[in-house]
Amino acid sequence: MSYGRFAQVYDELMSDVPYDQWVSFTKNRLRESSIAVKNIADLGAGTGEITLRLDEEGFNMTGIDVSEEMLTIAHQKSLQSQSTIQWLQMDITNLNTSATYDAVVCFCDVVNYLTDIHQVEAFMNNAYQLLAPGGKLIFDVHSTGYVQDFLANQTFGAVTDDISYIWFCEEGLTPYTVSHDLTFFVREGNKYERFDEVHHQRTFSVETYVESVQEAGFQLCSVHGDFSDEEGFDEKEHDRIFFVCEKPLNKEEA
Repeated sequence: MSYGRFAQVYDELMSDVPYDQWVSFTKNRLRESSIAVKNIADLGAGTGEITLRLDEEGFNMTGIDVSEEMLTIAHQKSLQSQSTIQWLQMDITNLNTSATYDAVVCFCDVVNYLTDIHQVEAFMNNAYQLLAPGGKLIFDVHSTGYVQDFLANQTFGAVTDDISYIWFCEEGLTPYTVSHDLTFFVREGNKYERFDEVHHQRTFSVETYVESVQEAGFQLCSVHGDFSDEEGFDEKEHDRIFFVCEKPLNKEEA
């Protein structure tokens, strides 16, 4: 999904998102890595909030996203912070780079935009190719319970002086799919400009994601619910499910 005008208001609307929890979870999992982690690729980096935070933690970061609009904002932020982050515009299911990383992360709904299982498999295979032996892939998805019980057929909205929106989540015909129909009103001087976007998301069962992880050649290290450092999950109780995977050090381990 390539964000359009939404990119311009994304950070303001996401001001309450707990980015620091993603960073903390990532650091804790990387301490368990088989190799020293220095170079990290952030797939679906968006406006760079997680990428920038990991850069501040001392990692060499590359932010990858399909949206030119999102990357433009991310690049502006990195210039302001004088960071050396590399920003690349690429589809995470079709990466065209020979670079190698010690870890790959993919957070905050990105994998849920992969609505076909073949796209999920392509993402896994691409992440595998990016990693050095012993490198880790860490990603999260919405739980099936969250999609079914919290998102499907719900309506959300917010009003501020500068931005207002109404958000319809329509349940799809395929299990655990939703269409997000978003209408924004953004203040431009004394007037409000309207624009609309539609986003499609899907999640799969933990079992399905685990199968894709293993078919790509990864070893599954652990599965977690809602940023917890403890292993274990409940697809009905947890909103997010985190997967920690490792590319084997030796081919014989795959």
